Amino acid sequence: MADDNFYMKQALVEAQRAAEAGEVPVGAVVVCRDRIIARAHNLTETLNDVTAHAEMQAVTAAANALGGKYLNDCTLYVTVEPCVMCAGAIAWAQVRRLVFGAGDEKRGYRKYAPDSLHPKTEVLTGVMADECAGLMKDFFKKKR
Repeated sequence: MADDNFYMKQALVEAQRAAEAGEVPVGAVVVCRDRIIARAHNLTETLNDVTAHAEMQAVTAAANALGGKYLNDCTLYVTVEPCVMCAGAIAWAQVRRLVFGAGDEKRGYRKYAPDSLHPKTEVLTGVMADECAGLMKDFFKKKR
């Protein structure tokens, strides 16, 4: 059985793919019964769609893989704290567990809507936080 660090490394691979495509480097994977069923990264620039966040892409792909809209047996790994929009989608999908790396003090759901997740969703923060935050900092440093 793989651990949280293993899956967060997979999310970081997705985040790196986003960065290489000129997207804000956020990556996500969805794990169900110890198997990755969805991989995603930000596609907002590529799709010209403000809703194309990594989490939204991952939730949609996971639901398609399972053939149903609820992810209550799944864990979502994401490199950066979800925004309020993504937290809402995570809640509606009834994701059992959310694991994220770096917090987002400016736009994260905990600042604006700390109760937005489904009440049964377990949250683990700070997994590989330095690596996740470092990728974001490097990306924006290069942009400036």
